Amino acid sequence: MYAPQADTRLLARALHAERITAGMDVLDVCTGSGALAVLASRLGARVSATDISWRAVMTARLNAARAGQRVQVRHGDLSMPWFGRTFDLVTSNPPYVPARDARPPTWGRSRAWDAGRDGRHVVDRICSHASALLRPRGVLLMVHSSLCDAGATLTRLEDAGLRASVTERARVPFGPVLTERLPWLRAQGLIGAEQDWEELVVIRAERS
Repeated sequence: MYAPQADTRLLARALHAERITAGMDVLDVCTGSGALAVLASRLGARVSATDISWRAVMTARLNAARAGQRVQVRHGDLSMPWFGRTFDLVTSNPPYVPARDARPPTWGRSRAWDAGRDGRHVVDRICSHASALLRPRGVLLMVHSSLCDAGATLTRLEDAGLRASVTERARVPFGPVLTERLPWLRAQGLIGAEQDWEELVVIRAERS
């Protein structure tokens, strides 16, 4: 788990644009600190959240309590703790950083960002499950780096029957994680020799 950063702020901007109304059901997948879940609650939604890290679950619960917001946070893999439920809106800031190891870690802090060689281990799973989570006209908002291929995300979501597009973009300087692995990322052709920034994108997908 890590403190909210530029990707969280970009997703928060997209969340504001959805014009949340009282009574909407929102699920925040990979909730981390719970920042997005708390924001959705403040906007009037009924909010559920999940994270595979117990530390993140406890932190999100504490942050919601401190903010005076009711957020139901459960421990588990992606949406499994809420199996069988559907939502008006699903938000997610999943792990998406490309890593040397083909499989993502199962413990430790890096589980919050490492997502396999292409950075898509969790992103692809969310794409596969999104349609089943959404009510008619329901919306998925997911943020990730362009390093893990926004085009592939759009294709997967469209193949799943959703209307998908990039609605937010932002260029940000490399943080500590990407800076540490710059030589490897450049060797993989994911980052240019002189590039010192990454582009973050918010993908919006709507069920018919």
